[in-house]
Amino acid sequence: MTNRTDTLEWHPGSFTKNFGWGAKAKGLSELHSIIRIGFDNETADVSRYLFRQRVKKAGKIDYIPINFFLYNESRNGIDTVVADELVFNAINFRHSAYFDALALFAFNLSIAGQWKGSKPYQLRPALWAHYFVRNIIANEYNWDYRKINSNIIESFVLGDIRYRAKTARKLATNFNYLLQLGNLAAYKDKKVTRWWVDCLFLALDRILALRELENRSVNKSNYTDYLLTSGFHELAGRRSIDKDLAARHLIDLYIACGERGRFSREHVAELARTSMAQLQAYAANDPSPIVAVHASNPSIMKTLPRICAMLARYVAGYETMDSDVLEQFDVLQFVKEHLDKIIRNIGDRQPNMTAEEVMKLMRD
Repeated sequence: MTNRTDTLEWHPGSFTKNFGWGAKAKGLSELHSIIRIGFDNETADVSRYLFRQRVKKAGKIDYIPINFFLYNESRNGIDTVVADELVFNAINFRHSAYFDALALFAFNLSIAGQWKGSKPYQLRPALWAHYFVRNIIANEYNWDYRKINSNIIESFVLGDIRYRAKTARKLATNFNYLLQLGNLAAYKDKKVTRWWVDCLFLALDRILALRELENRSVNKSNYTDYLLTSGFHELAGRRSIDKDLAARHLIDLYIACGERGRFSREHVAELARTSMAQLQAYAANDPSPIVAVHASNPSIMKTLPRICAMLARYVAGYETMDSDVLEQFDVLQFVKEHLDKIIRNIGDRQPNMTAEEVMKLMRD
């Protein structure tokens, strides 16, 4: 079956203009800074007009971040820039190579939404990048990023009938530089990493938003299929069994925490059947994010809004802890503590436990 994205036209748009990312050592710190300015350091939706005014007042350029990296919706006639996983990371954590890898994924996924006056192709503004990553970097080169250069990008784009421009040189050189800024080397890793986990949440944020925009049905039991057809497994680095297994647990966590509504206290309170007063008090004491870790694989580690802690623990079955442990998280100590808990649980049970019951404790 043909994916509808396969038939859409490719347009270079404003990406051919010089954005001025700065030295390679800075990575995508300029994008990180612009997101913080545009959202005024809050993980909350903002009008597109206000976002642009804030960024311009700071003397920065807004069109590449707002048209290629972020997601836009029109609500009650007001164009809105949506606070999703990319914004959550920029607001709550300092700039890092993790952010660069996540931001590069957002660009290559290429789901930017719609706003007043936007062209139809701006909904998927960088499909030329999307398919270059999937077809060439992932499938042909198996993530050997050393083979990539501007000439190869230019040849690929001009060789596809979906591309709607006479030239592609500037696009190719700009995209090649973006790949270098965006921590592409990290994509070779088959292990489950923090940034890959965030990519999965971001992919679901954008995929579900797009389906809603296009009036397509959404079925929670199909989230794995949505990721597959979106190209997630090709766009987010080398695929592995560990990643596929982790994806199942992460989809459960995503659903438990409210999906796109996880940044709304009202929505999370409704899911958790907790009063807003309790939720407000809990977040007021320490508004910083929490970390959810899956006991079966401590590499499955997801940063979440603090208000999601109860849902992550009691609905999705994750261990939760404060985000300040990220830098010094000890996997071996975590595993030891989990095993100690299992042993205590076994000791509290009847001595005639079946092998299946013991295995269930190990998995939980």
